[in-house]
Amino acid sequence: MDRITAAEVFVTIVDRGSMIAAAETLEMSRAMVTRYLAQMEQWAGARLLHRTTRKLSLTDAGERTLERCRQMLALAGEIDLVEEGQSDELRGLLRITCSQSLGQTALVGAVAQYLKRHPQVAVDLQMNNRAVNLVEERIDLALRITNELDPNLIARPLSTCASVVCAAPAYLAAHGTPRQPQDLALHNCLTYSYFGKSLWHFDAQGVKSAVAVSGNLSANESVVLMAGTVQGAGISMQPYYSAAPLLASGELVELLPGYRPQSMGIYGIYTSRRQMPATLRTMLDFLVEWFASDPLWQATLR
Repeated sequence: MDRITAAEVFVTIVDRGSMIAAAETLEMSRAMVTRYLAQMEQWAGARLLHRTTRKLSLTDAGERTLERCRQMLALAGEIDLVEEGQSDELRGLLRITCSQSLGQTALVGAVAQYLKRHPQVAVDLQMNNRAVNLVEERIDLALRITNELDPNLIARPLSTCASVVCAAPAYLAAHGTPRQPQDLALHNCLTYSYFGKSLWHFDAQGVKSAVAVSGNLSANESVVLMAGTVQGAGISMQPYYSAAPLLASGELVELLPGYRPQSMGIYGIYTSRRQMPATLRTMLDFLVEWFASDPLWQATLR
């Protein structure tokens, strides 16, 4: 964890008088403020603050640490000024995580273009479908497709992910073609749940509906479900950006064209707006621009 950021968090807590006020000042989640303070106390080897329901006060160790933190921040500010005067070229390592399907289909192409603009930057892509702990795993940016954002993290909207319900011609020949969402309850649907049923949401000219679906194959990654769908294992709901080539080739067939599946947002998730590295800021700006200009992603907004 960044010692300079932890020092700034500690100083801000003291100056503002509470952890909530520090979070607001630093534009940081409360959970992040708590983690940085805990890390600061671990480095100091002592409790730094007396916490009561009404106020915070410094311990003896906190008094000594506060003075050192102020000195550290002052020195860091001087170093930043020197570095800014030496070079305007971006450099450094940026660690990004996202799902396998989004990484393969979209992110790797966007990152390649970003690196052409900023060749001194290095990007480490971590393909992972689970919601990783950004601080513990030292992740700078997580790309997530969701409609349920974690209030403890900061999210920047990047684009919208449309979905499509699809199946292989062989499956439809053997089991028939659903004509309305309710028909899906009678089909083998491949889902993201490990057990039980999933709700698939639809919109038909402003009329919303949901149907509980289930099947004998589930997975936590859409790439796996896509492969099963192509093999005729059942019907699945896929990100349009991933299914588009297979729909164009005829390997998959789009179902229920009059019913639009629920779209989800694509977000860049990070931990703090304060002291944001230039690499992270420019990557977020670039991804907004890239998603807005790429023809495939404009098609997902159909």
